Amino acid sequence: MARLPRPAEESDVLRRQQLLRVRGHSLAWVPPLLMLAGIALIDFYTAGEFRMITWVVLVPGIAAAICGVWGTAGFAVLALLTYVLADSSYPTWYRSGLADFLLVGIGGALAVLACVVRVRGERHMLHMRDVAETTRRTVLRPLPPDWGGLDHAAVYLASDVEARVGGDFYDVQQGLHGTRVLVGDVQGKGLGAVEAAAALLGTFREAGYHEELGTVAERLELRMLRHGRHLAALGRDDGDRFATAVLLGFPDDTSGVVDVVVFGHEPPLAVGPDGVRQLPVGSGLPLGLGELSADGPPPVQRVPLADTETLLLTTDGVTEARDADGVFYPLAADVARAVAADPRAAEPRRLVAHVRDGTLRHSGGLLADDTTVFAVRRAPTGTGRKGRSQS
Repeated sequence: MARLPRPAEESDVLRRQQLLRVRGHSLAWVPPLLMLAGIALIDFYTAGEFRMITWVVLVPGIAAAICGVWGTAGFAVLALLTYVLADSSYPTWYRSGLADFLLVGIGGALAVLACVVRVRGERHMLHMRDVAETTRRTVLRPLPPDWGGLDHAAVYLASDVEARVGGDFYDVQQGLHGTRVLVGDVQGKGLGAVEAAAALLGTFREAGYHEELGTVAERLELRMLRHGRHLAALGRDDGDRFATAVLLGFPDDTSGVVDVVVFGHEPPLAVGPDGVRQLPVGSGLPLGLGELSADGPPPVQRVPLADTETLLLTTDGVTEARDADGVFYPLAADVARAVAADPRAAEPRRLVAHVRDGTLRHSGGLLADDTTVFAVRRAPTGTGRKGRSQS
């Protein structure tokens, strides 16, 4: 994939476009026109003694920075005409003739050329932004509210500011045996990690609909192994990637419980009005390393979960966030304080916002890894399950 524009570059382009528009109409032509008029007036009142009229060469240069190609060309022509009219009005001994005429003409031509380069670059930049956003929506698809009978919220911050999406992944898939949730983190960064995340999510979305949770876990492990073998066959040196993940199952026929499979990931935190607790579940090997275990994928473990409790899942960007002294972000303690101060902080949207802000505040805004915060709980009774059939 081609180099994607940095967010700072994009924001500069978009901010400039917004500042030069009023009620949908472009005002980019105003600054160069005012400059042209000002130069002409100053030149008129100085009677040509200071040769201010030659400064009109700056007008198409200003237009090249903020106007379109045709607008810049128009100002180049207008500047040349203004110069000719002003110069011809001078007494003979003040006229500069061909030399300054060529200066203004060549300056206008160069300004048009510069504008062509600028406009093409901005179009390419905005196109790459659209490509990046499409890639992000494909890997991390938007999730409807109360999807599969679950109240959920997520925050995702990619450490790779050029790719906009990295190796963290999450999804919710409702199916024939209940609703499943997958949150994980592919080892490494960059577009190779995005490829692995996309492969795992594709398998999860299909198997999560049809299969029992244990079978889904087996399919995920097999998919990671196949992905690595495919990369090795291509001669790439990143075929040994692995991924940590948490796979959750909310069965339709049983409330007050959640099924959990942990692939080398930090176990979820259960956050509720009574405080914060870590789910008492064991952890198996990460996805892609299952061949090292004689027991196969980690087992499905069913644990109690109150309807008022929200499961909080995070990736390394949160658990490994450090402050200036190298101290890790105290996630559980910070969340516990927030819930004690306001029990509504356990609601998924409030919870992910609090953890996001706490992580950024603790790390000073410097993320060493992709950061995902995902919170989920059963939706209140009566909300119902939306889009049951073929999602």
